[in-house]
Amino acid sequence: MNSVTNDPVHAGRRPVIGICARTAPVTLQGSDLVVALALQSHVAFLSEAGCTPLLLPLLPGAEDLVGRLDGLLVPGGPDLDPALYGEEPHPATRAMSPEADRVELALMRRALEARLPVLAICRGMQLLNVLHGGTLHQHLSDVTGHDGHRPRTPSFTLGRHPLKLLPGSRIAGIVDEDEPETACHHHQAVDRIGTGLTVTGWAEDGTVEAVEVTDHPFAIGVQWESGHTADKRLHQALAYAAGRQKNAPAAAISNH
Repeated sequence: MNSVTNDPVHAGRRPVIGICARTAPVTLQGSDLVVALALQSHVAFLSEAGCTPLLLPLLPGAEDLVGRLDGLLVPGGPDLDPALYGEEPHPATRAMSPEADRVELALMRRALEARLPVLAICRGMQLLNVLHGGTLHQHLSDVTGHDGHRPRTPSFTLGRHPLKLLPGSRIAGIVDEDEPETACHHHQAVDRIGTGLTVTGWAEDGTVEAVEVTDHPFAIGVQWESGHTADKRLHQALAYAAGRQKNAPAAAISNH
């Protein structure tokens, strides 16, 4: 998809895209701090596409901000609390916090109910599945027999896999290639698919790589690390959908 910055859909106020924050320890000017942050590429890609990114800390009441948003990006991060889908933790599971998980679930639920465009990446896709009653493989290599989705290397390394996309799906229209591939780094994945979701992408070993919310204008989950490469197409697609969302009421009024 081409850049949408100059598209007439984005005329006037820039669409506001909420980005769910992550927390991490940092050392700044000699002080050890814990900060709320977003991957800079998410911020930059959305800004370049004509949107205003807004960081959303996962605090109680965050879902009440949905009325001020035109779209939502739920990024990667730590594992989900397995209690959310009725399981005990696997020894390899590294959860974020039950409280933050539940805030993020409420935020995503409210965004979907409001029919906002949603892009859910890696952990975000897993959250989307759990929200719809699905479950997760807590340690994917136990299922696949290999670590190709999260290579064991001294530094952060993306796994690369051929990607099969469902013809005619929204994700296939965005990733319009003859031989697409993933760029992933995850040890968990969708197990039982949630009600109301359609699987639209798979890795060669059968791992679910993309899902879409059935009968929703734009609600996509991808398992790969969108934002860790130079590929901006998903962010541009989210921006375009958010621009249409922002202008839909005005367009409806103008047609009456």
